[in-house]
Amino acid sequence: MEMKSGRPPLFALLIAGILCAWAGALQASDQHSKHIAEMNERGNRVMGFDQEKTTHHFRLLKNGGVIEVGGNDPKDAMSRDQIRRHLEEIARAFSEGRFEAPMDIHHQVPPGVKIMQDLKSAIGYRFEPTEKGGLVRITTTNPMALKAVHDFLRFQIEEHQTGDPPEVVFN
Repeated sequence: MEMKSGRPPLFALLIAGILCAWAGALQASDQHSKHIAEMNERGNRVMGFDQEKTTHHFRLLKNGGVIEVGGNDPKDAMSRDQIRRHLEEIARAFSEGRFEAPMDIHHQVPPGVKIMQDLKSAIGYRFEPTEKGGLVRITTTNPMALKAVHDFLRFQIEEHQTGDPPEVVFN
């Protein structure tokens, strides 16, 4: 194709732009995959159970929220018991204002943690066993604490890619 003005044809610029965008998307996808793999590796170590054998859910409630983890195989008693031990410890640690586990897993201080630590006496954490693992029920009547809990749970939803709704849809 002959160029009369010394500028590349519009079509060539369009193709170059598409290729650059595609390459950027691939790189971002690779970085995201690496981030998830590293987070799961840290999760295996910190939580004490295999992230590939379990499913996390984070739900926002009007008065707090729920962290729930269950084994993917109902016959996997080892994962179920490891989940229960971890969540019992999480309920105890969070009630004391200790959030080392999520900070270690995510390599950062999750949103809401500082306020949850400052308002620890206004937030309740209760472990409950479930058939496949367990859950931690988080409750508060303090509006600032509630916002912090919701911010924390939204971060978990995004990081763990649970597909759970990021807004209050449960009572």
